[in-house]
Amino acid sequence: MSENKILIDNVTVEYRNGGSPRKPWSLFGKGRNCGSAGDDVRTVLHDINIEIKTGEFVSVLGHSGCGKSTLLKVIAGFVRPTRGAVLIDGKEVTKPQPDHVFVFQEGSLFPWLTIRENISLALRSVKDPREKEEKAAYYLELVGLENSHSQYPYMLSGGMRQRAEIARAIAAQPDILLMDEPFSALDYLTRLNLREEMLYLHVMLPKTTILFVTHDIDEALQLCNRLIIMSDPPSQVKCCRTIKAPHPRNLTDIELSDLRSHIYYHLGVHTAV
Repeated sequence: MSENKILIDNVTVEYRNGGSPRKPWSLFGKGRNCGSAGDDVRTVLHDINIEIKTGEFVSVLGHSGCGKSTLLKVIAGFVRPTRGAVLIDGKEVTKPQPDHVFVFQEGSLFPWLTIRENISLALRSVKDPREKEEKAAYYLELVGLENSHSQYPYMLSGGMRQRAEIARAIAAQPDILLMDEPFSALDYLTRLNLREEMLYLHVMLPKTTILFVTHDIDEALQLCNRLIIMSDPPSQVKCCRTIKAPHPRNLTDIELSDLRSHIYYHLGVHTAV
């Protein structure tokens, strides 16, 4: 059996003019790879091939609009590729799966539920009410929100809401965790704290495969086992590098410093300032 958890096989995603995906099943009897000659389409991802192993922490970097979020949505089953396929454990992804958790950039907590009730949604398999409450309290304490359990999302800061998102993701103990720039709107110190919590998460759930989209090069270097850089659209994999440095990482180390300069170069910044 292959050790690959996720296989992205020649995935191409095209969008019609106006932004809607060009879906293979909407081509009115034509072949899966065909469209009408007059279609005004934009290719976002073009022949993407990536293999990801079980338990890897992979960061995806690239300019805005290069298709990083689209790639995550294809893996999650929210978007069907125009061509190619995504296979997880050897099976083609055709729809979202309950053990694959997506943490959105804009957040997805239910505003009518308290923070503890939001966390409890990830504990549906726990039938005993007391056990469920204890587990929810444990995960809230893990991200430092034990004193905010009865509050509603609108009562919390952006950083605290993201902590709650992470707590819910941990509570679900997902097979695959997909994170789309979850820290982008947060202040610098909060980002640093959440980076630490992401590392704790990876230690707690060593078999969980994590894909983490970010614009922050230092964030990617500090967190991931492997780093993928996407080109501008039509986007392809421009560079893929494995990072073997142990955690915690010091970005002044020669290996990481050289890799940082290499990433800047691939992103078109020849002098990092």
